[in-house]
Amino acid sequence: MARQARQGATRRQSRKAVFDRWLDRAVCMAVITALVVGLAAVIAHWWL
Repeated sequence: MARQARQGATRRQSRKAVFDRWLDRAVCMAVITALVVGLAAVIAHWWL
């Protein structure tokens, strides 16, 4: 008996995929925050 192809255009997301997406956002925000804080520290060092 042949297997039927999956119906529909979207696939269900596994828990791992949801966690990976959340972790990716968290890391992205951490990097942006570190860059902003580092840039603020450099600017403060130049002016003070």
